[in-house]
Amino acid sequence: MPIADVIDSAIEAPVVTSFTNIGYAVRSRLDEWRPLGDYDVSGRTMLVTGATSGLGLALAKILGRCGAHVIVVGRSPEKTARVVAEELSPVGSFASVLADMGELDQVRTACDEVLATHSELDVVVHNAGALTAEHETNSAGHEQTVASQVYGPFLMTSLLLPALEQGIPGRVLTMTSGGMYTQGLTVRNLEMSERDYKGAEQYARAKRAQVTLTEMWAERHATPDVRFHSAHPGWADTPGVAASLPTFRKIVGPFLRSPEEGADTMAWLAMDDTEPLATNGKLWLDRRVRNIHKVGRTRDTDTPERRNRLWDHVAAAAGLSTPPDS
Repeated sequence: MPIADVIDSAIEAPVVTSFTNIGYAVRSRLDEWRPLGDYDVSGRTMLVTGATSGLGLALAKILGRCGAHVIVVGRSPEKTARVVAEELSPVGSFASVLADMGELDQVRTACDEVLATHSELDVVVHNAGALTAEHETNSAGHEQTVASQVYGPFLMTSLLLPALEQGIPGRVLTMTSGGMYTQGLTVRNLEMSERDYKGAEQYARAKRAQVTLTEMWAERHATPDVRFHSAHPGWADTPGVAASLPTFRKIVGPFLRSPEEGADTMAWLAMDDTEPLATNGKLWLDRRVRNIHKVGRTRDTDTPERRNRLWDHVAAAAGLSTPPDS
């Protein structure tokens, strides 16, 4: 085994070294990463949800600086307009559409707006979503974390596929979380009830579903026209972490990755034309493919029957009368 693989495996085994800025610093040197600033993606159109703060904002800036035209999907009209005008437009070419990713009617409207002006998309990045302490539901009664991070992105992917198929090839990328390693795959209990709700656990269940669906998209749409990947950023210091996990942030603080470090692999997946296009349906951390399971108890839940039920459940919840694979 090459020495680089031995060192990477040693870093990967303990979560602390893998997910913190230690892993980022060692791996970036170990694999001699190509600097993101060396990429030129002029002429490509990339859509990023949740791009008004944290990882999404860092990612949008990277893509814009490298020449991409970036469509920002934001929830708040005021915040989205301010961020695009003050933070994004000075570094590149940006446009915006509005949608709460948990409200499916808004997702449909946003996709209609995008398709009306862009017949071709190169990249869609599903980044929107937050860990919320209190149980919330969307207008249809679905738990908000699952609605915004599973149902909404599934619907958006389905609606934007025709434009993505015109890419070179198109890419659908999902920002997940290392927290998904704590949860097995569930369909019946994907949405937690108000009585049983625990924010971190609900978030992890949604993230597990995201990664599984990424693999399934790659399997069910195995064409050369679109690639599907997910990535987790490690532990990054973002406004979301500060708001939802203040104790964790205080303890791990000095070892948290910057938003730019957390967004690095996603930016690389969006711009690099080698490994991201030669593979499909993979989970990535620090520009390497990772296993979607770390323990047997989550692997045991990941059965073909449950995967199929998840796909059908999410398609129905997203309001797709005909599932995308039909």
